[in-house]
Amino acid sequence: MSRYFLEMAPMMSEAQLKGLDEHKYSASGTSAVEPVMQVFWRWLVEKVPLWVAPNLITLVGLIINVVTSLLLMYYSPTAAEEAPVWVYMSCAVGLFLYQSLDAIDGKQARRTGSSTPLGELFDHGCDSISTVFVGMATCCAMTMGDNPDLMFITFFNAVFVFYCAHWQTYVSGTLKFGFINVTEAQLFIMTMHIVSAVFGTSVWFNKVPLVGLSMRVVAVICSTSLSTWTVWGNFQTILKGGAGKNGSTVAGTSVLSPGFPILFPIVLALMIYKKSSMDLFQNHPCLYLLMFGMAIGKITNKLVIAHMTKSEMTMFDSSMIGPGLLFLDQYFNSFINEYIVLWISLIFVTFDLVQYCFLVCLQICDHLDIYCFNITSKPSKKGLNSGNMSKATRGAENLTVYSRPRTRSLTRANREQDR
Repeated sequence: MSRYFLEMAPMMSEAQLKGLDEHKYSASGTSAVEPVMQVFWRWLVEKVPLWVAPNLITLVGLIINVVTSLLLMYYSPTAAEEAPVWVYMSCAVGLFLYQSLDAIDGKQARRTGSSTPLGELFDHGCDSISTVFVGMATCCAMTMGDNPDLMFITFFNAVFVFYCAHWQTYVSGTLKFGFINVTEAQLFIMTMHIVSAVFGTSVWFNKVPLVGLSMRVVAVICSTSLSTWTVWGNFQTILKGGAGKNGSTVAGTSVLSPGFPILFPIVLALMIYKKSSMDLFQNHPCLYLLMFGMAIGKITNKLVIAHMTKSEMTMFDSSMIGPGLLFLDQYFNSFINEYIVLWISLIFVTFDLVQYCFLVCLQICDHLDIYCFNITSKPSKKGLNSGNMSKATRGAENLTVYSRPRTRSLTRANREQDR
């Protein structure tokens, strides 16, 4: 069955697969609280059985995070309703579990000797999807639905910062972490959920002394300022020139080439928001941002693959069809109800993302002779085709964990201390 899917719709070219074999993970920098968190993460990974696959750890964390975020969106569909206390607490716990599991997947890979290029891709791929749902849940926790502009800025700020981090990685070949980074942002968001649970969402409307602004606005200003600083640092690296020939990207392409794929959906989102005849974003903010988030999630995944395989980042992608449908419907005076088109677009981009991720994982597993969620490797194709290999040798090979000369992705740079 897997062979059928691969033959019908291969997602990666032979050149990309070859580039994947040659990829070596590179990261630098340490954030503020990670040295402290590392103590907990090292303790936690020792409690995980050795038979548990690293990718399975990552996936479980993502599922928990997505489910808790969707739960909040269910109780607060317009991001203006106040959800039950336990929902906010579940989001805080869900994000903490995701952070913890995401932090130990690389450690588990080294413990079990199961480091593969798929691990890095799977890690960053799950992070890109998680960013969408965490951004949505944050907006709901502070009931930003009554201020669409604030909600729009908060959400797209989150996905753009994550994309830029991998943009500069595509250019420089090294994933760089700042003093204030993902770990600190996640802890801040957990605190927001806990505050909403303990004091109620009305607390965000309280004025901050001296500045005269609500706590919600101050929180957004602080997060946006830090994000702007981070993005500025990324662009300094990007504009300085890349690791490729003549200062190009690792793929030898223009350092600005990843710009269009991210700016296109963001500009479309802004245009549709401002021109909608039925106030689509104002009335259905969660569905609206989720649709654009899924589209950007796929684009981010393709950027990660382009970096790892040293291949060109394509300008257009099927994920743009969803936002494009909304734009065309609006261009023709909404001859189809915008709400219906929004649902069609959301279903399409979600299916497109899931299908893409599934086929990419399938193709890489087939190329490397490994399983995605199993520690043991697949039986060697070469071994199965050879009549000279003994049964004992084949048995030993089937129990050997696949290991090429590379490391699994470390979403935090200083996890390399554990090597």
